[in-house]
Amino acid sequence: MFQETFNPYRPSVIAWPALAPDALQRLQSLPIWDIAVQTEGRARLSFAAYADSLSDSEMRSAIMLNAWEENRHKEVLSHLVRAYGIELEVEPSYLTPRDREFAFLVTGYSESIDSFFAFGLFELARRSGFFPAELVETFEPVIQEECRHILLFANWLAWYRANLTWWRRIRFELRVAAAWVYIAGLRIGLARSVGTNRTATQQENNFTVNGAQAVAAVDIGFLDLMQVCLQENDRRLAGYDARLCRPTRVPALARFVLAVGKLWPRKKRP
Repeated sequence: MFQETFNPYRPSVIAWPALAPDALQRLQSLPIWDIAVQTEGRARLSFAAYADSLSDSEMRSAIMLNAWEENRHKEVLSHLVRAYGIELEVEPSYLTPRDREFAFLVTGYSESIDSFFAFGLFELARRSGFFPAELVETFEPVIQEECRHILLFANWLAWYRANLTWWRRIRFELRVAAAWVYIAGLRIGLARSVGTNRTATQQENNFTVNGAQAVAAVDIGFLDLMQVCLQENDRRLAGYDARLCRPTRVPALARFVLAVGKLWPRKKRP
């Protein structure tokens, strides 16, 4: 599936649409560009390093293609910020991970989390008109490509587990648990750091002020956001072969949160 659904688009020939001044200002104020570019850079290195360690040629080829596509996402973002005059911080050095398997687990699970919320936020931005229709259409291949990436990771997990002896499976599951603890620590650290830097960029300051309302023209609650993310996640993954494994942890957590949320009355929102 991953090889057959490869999209050969080239970032250098993407025609970025001209934006009206208000749309350009909204795009420039989004608090995501530095984090997005650096995340793609780290993901490329993590996937490529792990692929180099594999003896299975087909799986190594697929994960290496995943790494190449992560680098292409970074190129797309670089062209976007250049086209719309968005200033970025100087990128840090990207270091090859010492523990390649653990770095791959952290990156794969992190991408599954980020994609789940990105699907919903991208849809909210489309509905609200935060992104003009031309820009939505231009950026759609990148968003859809994330579906392939998280599907590949989910099916790698199933393949890897199926080839482990029971005692190695125990060790692997402990490493999976450690990866989730590590991810939780990173997310908590990022949340605490927001707004603490007095020299923060405009993007970071806007993130502190606007928070979850950044891409929506209306007030939207957390449960409503979860519902949109869940619907978009299911819709985007529905087009792929039903025999493929899907990421389950974040969607299951979202469904649990929605089920619990129904137990308490909520104020009606416009």
